[in-house]
Amino acid sequence: IVHRLDKETTGLMVVARTLAAHKDLVEQLQERTVSRHYQALVNGVMTAGGTIDEPIGRHPVDRKRMAVNDRGREAITHYRVNRRFPAHTLVDVKLETGRTHQIRVHMNHIHYPIVGDPVYGGRNRFPAGCSEQQREVISAFSRQALHARELTIIHPQTGEEISWEAPLPDDYVELLDVLGSSGE
Repeated sequence: IVHRLDKETTGLMVVARTLAAHKDLVEQLQERTVSRHYQALVNGVMTAGGTIDEPIGRHPVDRKRMAVNDRGREAITHYRVNRRFPAHTLVDVKLETGRTHQIRVHMNHIHYPIVGDPVYGGRNRFPAGCSEQQREVISAFSRQALHARELTIIHPQTGEEISWEAPLPDDYVELLDVLGSSGE
């Protein structure tokens, strides 16, 4: 395994078939030539995208969590608004670095935690006047709404740039459909 996904995050990850390929792909990650794009559904309505350039390290009290921390390692996350809902925003996220829980920590840090995140997300938020169906689907979403959508690497043997895309899983699509409905 070249890089990992957080537990309950869906989508693409890189697995090398040979030791030489693994070494090359790890070097690409370190040199930041691997492109990783995610989609995240966050609580709150964002007005614009941006860049979060805040170091991430262990949480000072809860050692199982990560946090923005001055003694942490460099972490850079770029995000842009994809779609707004009455109480949520779908954002496209591009990682420049790859720290543990980076997207989840950074989104929480700017007060837009990821929907369904049991560690950093807080409680569910419901749109004003939402329907019972919307309330049920939001409440039933049992993991963080984070999906590794696109991955681009340089092939270790051929030197060719290759990309893959993974469609959103059905439960994520249903969540977006329900949020986009008029609430009736």
